[in-house]
Amino acid sequence: MGMLDRWLGGRNDYPPLPADDQARASLDEVKTSLEQLAGKVRDHLEIVPGEHEAFVYLGKPPKHFGIAWLHDGKVDGLNELVDQHKLSQSQVETLISALGNAYVHASDAPRYSTEVGGRRVTVIPSRGLGKEVHQIIEGAIH
Repeated sequence: MGMLDRWLGGRNDYPPLPADDQARASLDEVKTSLEQLAGKVRDHLEIVPGEHEAFVYLGKPPKHFGIAWLHDGKVDGLNELVDQHKLSQSQVETLISALGNAYVHASDAPRYSTEVGGRRVTVIPSRGLGKEVHQIIEGAIH
């Protein structure tokens, strides 16, 4: 499978996330929230670990996706961000576009698979993508 397969909804068989990887430690910090999300959402999950947080692309990025932000022991989805911070429709469109572009920027970043809550998920341990997504969300809500 190539890049086109991923964009059309195909899933690659990524190598397992190494047990000693820094991303594994980051995922462990948000394990409870990740497991809750994995139990609620049936879409494909692509997790971007960050510092004391994680971002999860749900569905088929970069075109048809949602986002979840796991931080401070809670899970904020796009709807929660919109409601809590009173984002306008144009702000939401800008946010989604920027998050899709960030995903594309990281298309060459290594990807791994792991299991969360009994489900196979993809992990993108890209510090650059994590920082970019963090900045996009912070910029939208502040």
